[in-house]
Amino acid sequence: MSDYLTYAGTYTDGTSRGIYGWRFSSESGRLTPIGLVAETVNPSFLAVHPSQRFLYAVGEAPTGLLSAYSIDAGTGALQLLNQVASRGCGPCHVALDAAGTIAIAANYGSGSVAAWKIMADGRLGDAAAFLQKSGCGVNRLRQAGPHPHGAFFSPDNRFVVAPDLGLDTLCLYRLDPRLDSLEPADPPSVRLRPGAGPRHFAFHPAGRHGYVLNELDSTITAFAFEPAHGALREFSTVSTLPPGFAGDNIAAEIAVDRAGRFLYASNRGADNLAVYAIGRQGSLRLIEHVSTQGRTPRHFAIDPAGGWLLAANQDSDNLVVFRRDLATGRLTATGPPIEAAQPACVVFVEAGKATSPRRCRESSAPVAEE
Repeated sequence: MSDYLTYAGTYTDGTSRGIYGWRFSSESGRLTPIGLVAETVNPSFLAVHPSQRFLYAVGEAPTGLLSAYSIDAGTGALQLLNQVASRGCGPCHVALDAAGTIAIAANYGSGSVAAWKIMADGRLGDAAAFLQKSGCGVNRLRQAGPHPHGAFFSPDNRFVVAPDLGLDTLCLYRLDPRLDSLEPADPPSVRLRPGAGPRHFAFHPAGRHGYVLNELDSTITAFAFEPAHGALREFSTVSTLPPGFAGDNIAAEIAVDRAGRFLYASNRGADNLAVYAIGRQGSLRLIEHVSTQGRTPRHFAIDPAGGWLLAANQDSDNLVVFRRDLATGRLTATGPPIEAAQPACVVFVEAGKATSPRRCRESSAPVAEE
């Protein structure tokens, strides 16, 4: 069994002051609080470097920021390495490629995607790309302009899918071989149903299928992925909601387990997790809906070993730990909810692979993929 560091990014318009940490036992599922590990404004999305040595956070504000931290495995503390402007407003997502050499942020408010090189010591380096979108969708309240909501790398690290909630579009990019830029793929985009509102995307680990979670109409659209050219072909759409649900809902997060057998999605409004089995041809079969025991599950994460799922309930200020059955995919809540103010994102770090801030600063060797 392994122990992990767990971090929660939050919204700071209430009592929260930034990023908070816990130690997580993969044997018992217990979270032991560390406390505030980095004081910063609205770190609503986090990403961990593949080396497990660094953590990156957006600062979701009108003047957006992207921050790089080193991780101290001994204390769980984060030490700020540097910050860069996100080159837009309202950054809502950050992602790193598999080699840990490029970071991409989605600026929801201003409709742009930007990328930066990552230095060997974890700092954010020079800007590598800037892609401004234009247009609108049919939902004038939520789609009056472009709203990129994330960037998701293909398993072979050659392509990036960037869902745009405002344009009902998946923007497709080819990662430059030198890892210093993004180029439009061929084709450069895929259109979804008007009003779908694509939010987050999850690739199957085998690299032949992918799934987009549509926030506005609470659906998941499945695609066949052609890895030679990065093309996506839609083949099915399923609802994220329980049969007969009639209330308001917006979907939030999606993930495929490392074995590629099960897919999970969260619903804000229905306040549950939808669990699906993945068929050999990528089809989805609903297994169950499980209450998150809180309100507005904005995000969740599966631990590296796959035995646990941690859900972040933003509007009830708590985290809930679920045991995950590896054979069936089903979830069982364990213990009472854990207090956490306005959690917006949770990540796991393999504590044994993190290093002290001093060693991170002094390292000059390239960061290898784990």
